Amino acid sequence: MTIKYFDMFAGIGGFRSGLEAIGGFECIGYCEIDKYAKQAYDAIYDTGGELYFDDARKIVPEQLPDFDIITGGFPCQSFSIAGARKGFDDTRGTLFFEIARIAAVKKPKYLFLENVPCLLNHDKGRTFETIIHTLDELGYDVCWQVLNSKNYAVPQSRNRVFIIGYLREQCAGEVLSFTQTSGKTLIQRKPNAR
Repeated sequence: MTIKYFDMFAGIGGFRSGLEAIGGFECIGYCEIDKYAKQAYDAIYDTGGELYFDDARKIVPEQLPDFDIITGGFPCQSFSIAGARKGFDDTRGTLFFEIARIAAVKKPKYLFLENVPCLLNHDKGRTFETIIHTLDELGYDVCWQVLNSKNYAVPQSRNRVFIIGYLREQCAGEVLSFTQTSGKTLIQRKPNAR
């Protein structure tokens, strides 16, 4: 069985690299606004026959084929300490809601998202609370953890928060067990608010 996914804010394919390494996944399409990242993505992966979008805001969810997963590293400049930290007041900061807009229509079983760890405490935690609340209203339970790439055989120290959403009505129980190399579990879960 092939698991289909839609790769949003694809960059040069970080999520895709992992899914292709595992096998059994098929990309139905991708979205990337940066023309150089798109050139790299097209050079690295066989994208023939896949849908391509240069702007997430132009995607019409009803016109997408069905898929099981949305992957996406939604833009982080609005939340990063390296940026102005304008959050949802910066257009880039609102692009998470494009993922939510598509998920509301297509209802994929899973969402695999990533961003900078500062997302967790941006605006005293209110930004992340809005994200979690939005996903909860769409029917997704969510878990997340900050992971560092250096702990996974990558020659770079890069902390990122990984967020996993799973559609409540179709996916029960733990999806991934998030633990750091120290063995300390950092999983946090937004329970069903029924």
